[in-house]
Amino acid sequence: MRKIAGFMAAFMLLGFTAAAEEPAGEISAYYYAAYAETAAVKQRLESAGFEVLADYAPTPKCETLVVSCPGLKSMASKPKRGFGAVMRVLVDGENRRVAYMNPLYFSKAFLQDDYDYATVQKVADKLKAALGEGTPSPDKQDYDELGGYHFMMGMPYYEDMDELAEGDDAALLKKLETFEGGKHIVFKLDLGEGRTLVGYDLADETEKFVNKIGAQNAEVLPYTVLIEDGKATALAAKYYLAVSYPLLTMGEFMTIAGVPGTIESELKQPFQ
Repeated sequence: MRKIAGFMAAFMLLGFTAAAEEPAGEISAYYYAAYAETAAVKQRLESAGFEVLADYAPTPKCETLVVSCPGLKSMASKPKRGFGAVMRVLVDGENRRVAYMNPLYFSKAFLQDDYDYATVQKVADKLKAALGEGTPSPDKQDYDELGGYHFMMGMPYYEDMDELAEGDDAALLKKLETFEGGKHIVFKLDLGEGRTLVGYDLADETEKFVNKIGAQNAEVLPYTVLIEDGKATALAAKYYLAVSYPLLTMGEFMTIAGVPGTIESELKQPFQ
């Protein structure tokens, strides 16, 4: 009896270890699930334990639900990690499907050394339970390389963020909130210790880039600004767009060559 109990304990331990193994090779950035109306998708996400921060329309036929949860916020409430506090779900009326970010992909990229696989896997499981297992998208990158991702030589890494302004955190946030009557604020997420992640609505003309390089990944919008430690920062667009559109070729990137600079300039305007 003692031998059987020992065998079962070893079997369970081995099973747990296997389940906890991280992916090897390429992983998809998104999953495509069956289409449902936005209200139904929102209800499923909330029932699964997600906080829906915003419902945003990046294109006339698509809606993005920006979501967070305690696991994501816990990992993202550290210096320069706030961009990993949210995941995005695209209710894609054009392709008649629901597309959602793969937390293993984007958390690995945005949380860097603070990435915790076990926690992120739980977030991924909750998304799949809410929206369906989904079909992996063809947008892929090598899992082990996501923490140090850059598009090509000379292009920015995660840590090469755009510094938009410096000053008191509360004052910086107020400038964002009051600029042009606050119409650009899509959501605000308090991450503690003065850290705030803000969803920012770019100009309609600027956001047209998603139609040029692929509205199927339009959940990249709204853009986000992180306020912490006396600075307002944003992910460099040459990094953020490249990691969000891993199928993008250099030629396709050149068709939106002016967009990264335009995004940075727009995000600086509230602080001037």
